[in-house]
Amino acid sequence: MAPADAAPCLDETGCITAGRDIERVAEPGKTALVLLALAMGGFAIGVTEFAAMSVLPDFAAGLGVSEPKAGHVISAYAAGVVVGAPILAVLGARLPRWLLLIGFMALFAVGNALSAIAPTYEWMLAFRFLSGVPHGAYFGVAALVAASLVPLRLRTRAVSTILLGLTVATVIGVPVANAVSHEFGWRWTFAIVSVLAVLTMALVALFAPRDPAHPDASPWRELGALKRGQVWLTLGVGAVGFGGMFAVYAYLASTLKAVTGVGPEVLPWVFALFGLGMMAGNLLGAWAADRFGMAAAGGLLLWSAAALALYPFAAPHLWAVMIVVLLIGGGGGLGSVLQTRLMDVAGDAQTLAAALNHSAFNTANAIGPLLAGMAVAAGWGWTSTGWVGVALSLGGFAVWAVAWTTGRKTPQSDA
Repeated sequence: MAPADAAPCLDETGCITAGRDIERVAEPGKTALVLLALAMGGFAIGVTEFAAMSVLPDFAAGLGVSEPKAGHVISAYAAGVVVGAPILAVLGARLPRWLLLIGFMALFAVGNALSAIAPTYEWMLAFRFLSGVPHGAYFGVAALVAASLVPLRLRTRAVSTILLGLTVATVIGVPVANAVSHEFGWRWTFAIVSVLAVLTMALVALFAPRDPAHPDASPWRELGALKRGQVWLTLGVGAVGFGGMFAVYAYLASTLKAVTGVGPEVLPWVFALFGLGMMAGNLLGAWAADRFGMAAAGGLLLWSAAALALYPFAAPHLWAVMIVVLLIGGGGGLGSVLQTRLMDVAGDAQTLAAALNHSAFNTANAIGPLLAGMAVAAGWGWTSTGWVGVALSLGGFAVWAVAWTTGRKTPQSDA
């Protein structure tokens, strides 16, 4: 199979990307195995990212620090994602993508194994940062591989399969990790993630296509993505717009306890509904992106703003808030839409642009909870996180509107 980034450029705004130059029809069974291998990596990453939040009280007690201080461990992981994605994408420019995926998962496995045996809080910070370093680069390269397996009309759905692994982790992996943590200790949560990473390495080695690196690939060519205004605008949509969802998610447990008045036994069910919403949004968003292109991102941002606006009114009522949390999770479909948009506007700097999507995602993961926490601290109440979310979603929509109006000449920008 030819490398996805070997396609010729159409014009100054972008290149033909994965699957656009040919209607590739791979064997369905083989394609499914490759996508399964890539999704397993997404599942492992989803478990470590979201389960770390849910077992935070356990490892805070185990390491002898307060819960607020232990929260810095979550931030350390996010910082690793933001920093690691562009660095690894640029440094790995000349390597075959299948080999990069194995290398990224190896680093991820080591980081989580070390997290499982971290002797002190300071070491835990370092090991969680290390664990986050390959996160964005893995998803970026995996998305390019997935898109290269299918015709253009199906590429967003192929990309969404990898992100589906992450969303499945929020529904199944996180509750299981919680149970394991409470039964056997929090260290087993990270140990299990390390095993999942090794399994991903084996599956990728067995099933991923052995496409060679593009002969002209280089770190300098990848850095060319940073010269493109549409790349920055697309990243801005994610960095701001995704923040709305995280503004609510970060304080959902506290809101359910203080405002809805439910006990801890109800929390896993509500978080599972959020995960189901993300799964549905991921699948529907991918379908919409394959039909309507970048327009789907604008629709998802408006969807998020509307769902987040309902949250303050629904919070006092359990059944109402469960429905609204499901709707808010649906906004998670934005990720796969922006991933393929970056393929359209990055030209021949595909790997860096794809990886930066996850740097933007984790920037949103920092901005949303920060602003929501400021609103709560100012005395506006737990439900004010919903209004912060609305503002961020609409802010992302404003950036999207600029990208939409200035990028009309970009291939597939409105298809």
